[in-house]
Amino acid sequence: MKQLELEIFHNLFASICDEMGVALCRSSFSPNIKERKDFSCALFDPHGRLIAQAAHIPVHLGSMAYAAGAVIAEHNPRAGDVLIFNDPYEGGTHLPDITVLEAVETNGKVIGYLANRAHHSDIGGITAASMPLSRHIDEEGMRIAPQRLLVGGQWDTQLLAWIREQVRTPEERDGDLRAQVAALHTGRERLRETVRHYGEHCLTTAMNDLVEYAERTSRAAIRLIPDGTYAFEDVLDDDGAGACDIPIRLCMRKRDDTLTVDFQGTSQAVRGNVNCPMPVTVSAVYYAVRCLFARAAIVNHGSFIPLTIEAEEGSLVRAVYPSAVAAGNVETSTRIVDAMFGALTQALPERIPAASQGTMNNLAIGGFDTDRGRNFAYYETMGGGMGARPHADGMSAVHTHMTNTMNTPVESIALHYPFRITAYAIRRGSGGAGRFRGGDGLVRELAVGVPCECTLITERRVHAPWGLQGGRPGATGRNLLYRKGHPPQELPAKITLTLEPGDRLRVETPGGGGFGQP
Repeated sequence: MKQLELEIFHNLFASICDEMGVALCRSSFSPNIKERKDFSCALFDPHGRLIAQAAHIPVHLGSMAYAAGAVIAEHNPRAGDVLIFNDPYEGGTHLPDITVLEAVETNGKVIGYLANRAHHSDIGGITAASMPLSRHIDEEGMRIAPQRLLVGGQWDTQLLAWIREQVRTPEERDGDLRAQVAALHTGRERLRETVRHYGEHCLTTAMNDLVEYAERTSRAAIRLIPDGTYAFEDVLDDDGAGACDIPIRLCMRKRDDTLTVDFQGTSQAVRGNVNCPMPVTVSAVYYAVRCLFARAAIVNHGSFIPLTIEAEEGSLVRAVYPSAVAAGNVETSTRIVDAMFGALTQALPERIPAASQGTMNNLAIGGFDTDRGRNFAYYETMGGGMGARPHADGMSAVHTHMTNTMNTPVESIALHYPFRITAYAIRRGSGGAGRFRGGDGLVRELAVGVPCECTLITERRVHAPWGLQGGRPGATGRNLLYRKGHPPQELPAKITLTLEPGDRLRVETPGGGGFGQP
């Protein structure tokens, strides 16, 4: 196909994913999906290769690209079937992220697969909102191996009932799952319309040519990296279970138009929940390399063919059962990106930014809402400072790198939950100084109105986001508890605690590192 035709089909396929996302967002029940947009949508070809994606969440999309082909090959869904899975060891990321996948057929032949992945704010873990400080995967909630949620268009009511029984908020989970399936139906109709308009042969040709084109552009981008070996090490603050300064080491070997990323020397799996399944590790590497491409580059399965990723089984970045992984998806993935950029800055010093906040600042709260007469489960991640760039300041109070969600609006929280936001502001002065300054973090404080169980999973509370070329590090984050009659209490990076009515929890997120001498 000619370049113009490729662009047309690329945008056509991407628009199908975008429309799926709109359908999911508008029909979902939970604020986490409806307001924060904690979901991703993608289109795959008949071989399970990623063809297009909406501009949603990197950790979702990279992991789906890595795992979808194997899931499809093993379970062979047909028209009317919808697979569901969340098992981190069988194509998932962490248990709250539930994926649904559907085959699309015309004339009895599969022409593609549609999938979306959404974070459910409770999945039956040992603490409310299912982001516990776990030691074993089974403490994190129900684990769903790939299986059929719909068979021939009919719901498996027993499976759906089992899911409802496992969670604290069954109506919300049921509604969100049905919204995910409805989004697949929207994508299915758009893909069939495309086939009716252009024909099956043209569709297949476009998919194949897009993969080949993306591979060529990926190799061209990799060639711009000087040949060589580049190593870097960064650390996680802790695992919430006693281990501290957990190293992530990688060695990047670039030869001609190929790139190998080797995690030899990285920590073995730890007792806490910061272990990372291989699909999440792969997605973090994919994301960092994708940042080297042109803004308008076509990204699909072909983009990642020139990459090889090596990690020891049972290590922190290639966790195996029964390692706890709830925070690997949100915190360790972010540190892998930091390590990737740390290596790349040695090769491309004028292109790579300083470290961003390096955490998603996870907050999970749950309990019983006495006014509404129901259980509630709330989850969100919070923005912080972006690292300064070689030619510009970093942005302030934004989500960076592996997360691409929004903060839950203050009004939505007041509408749905028995607590309120009492402070929400930019954390002035938290960005690192430099010729270009790192972005500032944010301050978010809430006061609860009923007894709540709360879990914080945060990073960069000990080790600050680093600056580059003389730029200063960003400020570390802080978690604070204000309790009537007591002085402010500084909380550890990872903690589960009980909040009483009137208690205020304050999160101050890290700033980004600066770039260049101030």
